[in-house]
Amino acid sequence: MSIEDHSQLIEQLKPLLMEPDFKEVFEKLTIDESNSTRFLVKMELNRLSASCTRIIDLRDKSELQCEEVTVAKQRHFLDEPAKLSLVQALGLYRNKYTVGVYEHVLSQHKLRKESLRKTEQEPTEELSELVVPGVVLGSYFSRSEERMNYSIRISASQDGGGEVLGASLDLSVGGARVRLPAKHRFDQDKPLRVKLLELNEEFFFEDLQHGVDYQIVDIQNKDDSAIMRLKRLGDSKELDKLLSQLIRGYKFRYKVDVNDVIVNATGLGFERHYLPMLSHMPLYLSVENGKPFISHQLLSRGNQPILQYFIDENEVNQLPNFLTNNRLVNLIKSPDKADHSLFFCFTHSNKGITQYFSATLHELKKHQAMQLFFGFGASKSSWRIFKVCQQKVDHKLNYKTSTLPGDEQQYSALTEQQLARFAYTLQLIDLTNEDIRPNYRAWFNEGDNVNQLKIFNQKKLTKNTIKRLSMPFSERRREARFAFKTIIEIEHNGKKSRGISHDISSRGIQFTLEDDTQFSSATDVILSFPKLQEIAGKMQLSQLPYRLIRARTQGNKKQQTLHLSALIGHEPHQGVEFLNKLINHNRDKFEQLSEDEGELKELADGMKNLLLRQLVSVPYFVEKTKKSAQLACIGIGTKTDDISHLFAAGSTTPLSFNLTPLFNETEFKQLIIDPVRSMKPIDGMQYFEVFLQISRQGRGAINIQSQLVSDFSHRSAQIKFISHAQAVGKFMALRIYLGATEKPDMSYIRREMEYITIHASHRAKALEERLWRIIGSGELLDITSEVEVRFPELHLLED
Repeated sequence: MSIEDHSQLIEQLKPLLMEPDFKEVFEKLTIDESNSTRFLVKMELNRLSASCTRIIDLRDKSELQCEEVTVAKQRHFLDEPAKLSLVQALGLYRNKYTVGVYEHVLSQHKLRKESLRKTEQEPTEELSELVVPGVVLGSYFSRSEERMNYSIRISASQDGGGEVLGASLDLSVGGARVRLPAKHRFDQDKPLRVKLLELNEEFFFEDLQHGVDYQIVDIQNKDDSAIMRLKRLGDSKELDKLLSQLIRGYKFRYKVDVNDVIVNATGLGFERHYLPMLSHMPLYLSVENGKPFISHQLLSRGNQPILQYFIDENEVNQLPNFLTNNRLVNLIKSPDKADHSLFFCFTHSNKGITQYFSATLHELKKHQAMQLFFGFGASKSSWRIFKVCQQKVDHKLNYKTSTLPGDEQQYSALTEQQLARFAYTLQLIDLTNEDIRPNYRAWFNEGDNVNQLKIFNQKKLTKNTIKRLSMPFSERRREARFAFKTIIEIEHNGKKSRGISHDISSRGIQFTLEDDTQFSSATDVILSFPKLQEIAGKMQLSQLPYRLIRARTQGNKKQQTLHLSALIGHEPHQGVEFLNKLINHNRDKFEQLSEDEGELKELADGMKNLLLRQLVSVPYFVEKTKKSAQLACIGIGTKTDDISHLFAAGSTTPLSFNLTPLFNETEFKQLIIDPVRSMKPIDGMQYFEVFLQISRQGRGAINIQSQLVSDFSHRSAQIKFISHAQAVGKFMALRIYLGATEKPDMSYIRREMEYITIHASHRAKALEERLWRIIGSGELLDITSEVEVRFPELHLLED
């Protein structure tokens, strides 16, 4: 007989459970029960009265507002009905938080939700279409003055067109926020002339009579109105003075406006979800004596494979001779030509020495070596395809992200000086796809002479010349890391493997396995260092305890990269002692990959800001819902890009994007939501590819047809799709990345959140809840130029 059969008896005994005479009462009430029943009931009551450590968080499970409730030093988040249930249950258990209390609160919440569903008509579909807002990333202009909520009648126009009537929502010396009818589509790239109509009646000022020019920073749609955030153009001192007097006069009649701070904090919050997963390598180009060169690179967790690819057997970064002076000059002069931005590379090892062979598409065409280089290179496991995107650094803009009124506009003088030396920001993007190797091997002609590839052999560098910095949030170790390669053997529960290390600190190691052996994260393992043992003397560097922090694979590769930390007990850890001595004695020889905590954070933050000024892809974010998950928003920059522009054309509202040409709701769930929900942040990024046929119809409408690359039955079908798309309009190929995100980095926007809380606490709470709902992120990357090179047949047609 199960415990459910005695639920009424258990409910009768619950109120008496914590009473001193419970034992006697229990005997009386169960006198007619068998010994086995009494034993089951007593066991269940003991379970219910046991202390509980589980947290109740209803923030994403309730339609009502939740508040923080502390019980026995534990923080819960409950709505009002749940708080009443908690008080009732605590009374039964003498104000002790027990398993019974926990289960009572959740069961009452479940009953309330079921009752609510019976009385309300549920929507038939959670998502009608994939139409989402855009969140501006990388454009966080600050204001030196506070902005006041101030509403007056205005008129707005562009390029001498008709005036559109509207109203201001707030006003500052340097900017404004206005409401205009959404049906009038203003060009975000052109100045907007605004006349302050009611001010004209009170003040006679020439600039106001003719209107004031503003830059449109962003547009948000609300009902039938477009809410525009504006930045004033020009530097009229008299207008500054007039607006300052006006704002001071009304300061105590109107609230301080926090909309700009919220927009900035939102962008920064989503940025912290996206950047840790960034798989591209940001590079910073300086110019000396008229010659460009790579001086710095910015590291994240996601771009470690690119870093390791260019580190040779002597721990020297060979990237500078991959991006040579000539290649950089061509890239800068012709940024839109794929021939100079597509790079192909493989390595050849002989007697422990690694040689790098690389070429741009332009160089391969020039030397008529596409067939030989593609065919031979793609047969090597080291085959890589890279795309390089570049943007010129605009030094007129501030390097620092200053988001609050009165914030300091600059970093320290030394940091500002270093950032001023950067002329261009590059992104090195790995486009290698293991599944399409046969396409490149199809270029090969058996009669080709492989020796002709010698002209593409890179000259080897003997010392490192690029300074490496980690993104401010991505480096969580307390110690600096150093590039170092040595053989490591790993063992766990009889499972053995070995690999080569990438980097070390005194307590931590990162290395990649040589085979396909799989290890699980959060596991205690045993490491041995056979090569280091030869120079360790009496120190034992075998059978040492380490903790496997995370194990990850990149793309379609099967070999795991492991991150481990030493398990230190009461006895000295031989591995930590030896590695500490090794690092201290070779600091001048080892290449430092990350700084000690606190060093160069300003410079890394400034480099991050330069990186985000222009997005090379379109990030997107996935949020959890009460039932499942959905697309939350996409990230956009201040400059129009080809991808987001396509999906903006399918939406009828400003700063809103319609992704239904890419997927329907079912496909989005299968391709993105389901994988993201099963992934962990340590798994890195996965991707799939989509081909698009884009054709323009009457009245500026755009027709987009899409097909997953995995759905093509044969490569000939892919070629047919590309040829047809080019014939009727335009062909585009997208690589869609996806991955699970970490918890939001609320510490990074702490100051902004505190400021918002002071002036609008409900909006601060809403933003925090929005960031906590994000569970996944990815990006849409244009890979058209690389896809068109995959098929020799297309180039034969061109010829």
